[in-house]
Amino acid sequence: MGLYDAYLATRHRLHDAEPPAHVALVLTERDLLADGAFDTLSSAIGWAFEYGAERVTVSVSVLDRAVAPTLVRELRRLDAPAETAVRGPETDTASDPPADAASDSPAAAESDSDDAPVRILVGLGGKAEFAGAVRELASDVAAGELTPEAIDESDVAERLLFPEEPDLVIKTGAERLSDFAIWQSVYAELYFTDVNWRDFRRREYLRAVLDFQDRQRRFGR
Repeated sequence: MGLYDAYLATRHRLHDAEPPAHVALVLTERDLLADGAFDTLSSAIGWAFEYGAERVTVSVSVLDRAVAPTLVRELRRLDAPAETAVRGPETDTASDPPADAASDSPAAAESDSDDAPVRILVGLGGKAEFAGAVRELASDVAAGELTPEAIDESDVAERLLFPEEPDLVIKTGAERLSDFAIWQSVYAELYFTDVNWRDFRRREYLRAVLDFQDRQRRFGR
């Protein structure tokens, strides 16, 4: 750790405010196609837990759906510091690893680790996620299991891919969220850095955490 990184880490440690318990990283497919991008992601997840996080969510927006299976496969091999669940759009099993790699199958990744401390979502945008929750609610109403008048926020939240609300959302390279968790992030603190993902280092993460600790959260009030 360099001197400047150590200085930032000391400021964080001595700060009166709590660090974010749930950190979200918003990436794009282009971020992960750069050299060393997966190593950077593994390090960033490690920094999050090192500096107080209890859960990390990574959202990867995908414009070219053809690359999603490759990203999902590579992310399942990520050297993460905690149990990791990778969720992505359904893929052609012919393009997945051999059948003897049972733990790499989509079903295994989605069902065995739904409450994993690290969740990685590939190509699963907030609009599509919210639309899916609405479809499930409509189906339950049609089946007579729920009345429209009885629907509240919790009914929507429990039908989302992950209901937990992040405390801090970090986006590199541009000031937009790329359709990330439009329901869950409504009260999150947003941090945008002009540093591209390939240049994201410990100091950038610590700056984001310190910025979070300096803010007074109002939760819409």
